Amino acid sequence: MARTTARTKTDRPVEARTGEQAPNAVWFKPVMFGFMLLGLIWIIVFYVSNNTLPIPNLNSWNILIGFGIMFIGFLMTTRWR
Repeated sequence: MARTTARTKTDRPVEARTGEQAPNAVWFKPVMFGFMLLGLIWIIVFYVSNNTLPIPNLNSWNILIGFGIMFIGFLMTTRWR
């Protein structure tokens, strides 16, 4: 008679995950969405305040800053797992 042995989880070889395959840290997703929302809010405040806020001396450059902040969030989506 052939004897069979049951395999358990500990019998399996452990695969080490590299940095490319590892899941993101817990803070990654909130920071990513936070950048996107902050950029959107920056642009909305600029338009609602008739081009005077968030930083009055920058005038239309506030739009570029808002899109830049959102772009950082969108770049983070490429690393999201």
